[in-house]
Amino acid sequence: MSATSYRTWGIAFGVIGVLAFSLRPILIKLSYGAHPVSPTTLLFLRMTLSLPFFAAVGWWLRGRQPAISNRDWGAIAALGLVGYYAASFLDFIGLQYVGAGVGRLILFLYPTLVLLLSFLFLGRRPGGRELAALVMSYAGIALVVSNQIGAGEQGRLFVLGVLLVFASALCYAVYLVAGSEMVKRVGSMRFTAYSMMVSTVPAVLQFFVLEPWSALTLPAPVWGYAVVLATVSTVFPLFLQAEALKRIGATHFALIGAVGPVSVALTSALGLDEPFTWIQAVGAGLVILGVLLVSLRRS
Repeated sequence: MSATSYRTWGIAFGVIGVLAFSLRPILIKLSYGAHPVSPTTLLFLRMTLSLPFFAAVGWWLRGRQPAISNRDWGAIAALGLVGYYAASFLDFIGLQYVGAGVGRLILFLYPTLVLLLSFLFLGRRPGGRELAALVMSYAGIALVVSNQIGAGEQGRLFVLGVLLVFASALCYAVYLVAGSEMVKRVGSMRFTAYSMMVSTVPAVLQFFVLEPWSALTLPAPVWGYAVVLATVSTVFPLFLQAEALKRIGATHFALIGAVGPVSVALTSALGLDEPFTWIQAVGAGLVILGVLLVSLRRS
């Protein structure tokens, strides 16, 4: 395969992976609309339905790379709990109160949170470009949420949803900062597979503690959304994006990542009847530009 073809396939993998992953908030909102399913049950379905795929990848990779030390196993478990279980559960709860488009934009802030965490805990001082990007991104989020914050019950629930989704983005940023060196030692595919397998355990325990078996008596549309959520919008994009990162690098992948919030906002406005005013469009543009400035900063 030529170098051009190799990179072309990398770009294709990246675009398809980003679009597939962007379906997640839409599928969650559709599930909530089809039946009063709880976030605990929906997360349980997503994790257990995707588990066989990650277990198969983990089994296939066994013995192909150096053995993992006990210390690294502990780190994988901790990062899986933070980056996949906690981040996913907070996102699922938050999407009960905010639209899919707003939720995806807030999650898209994670590169700016990586920058802040790196400054606080790793001593990496941001430059003028990064500071401008931070101001731009959070000003954009303020515009996006400005017309939905109110004093009534609905306004308070919206703020709660925004905070929960932001906490989800923070958990994922912690996962990226703490796991950056781990990925180099363990390998991206193996790290992803094992982290997802570990994060399934608390999701399953949480379901058995909080929900009755009857919670799984769901209409066919919810089961359909859950299957697509677990496969097309979880397993499929995670491995596609890992391959895209290997082929085209993080800088070019960051450009492709900007497709995600735009596609969710447009799809939500058209298919879920969520508001998408010109003020929100300007805010979304500021968020995307700010995040790209952070993501594409020169090393």
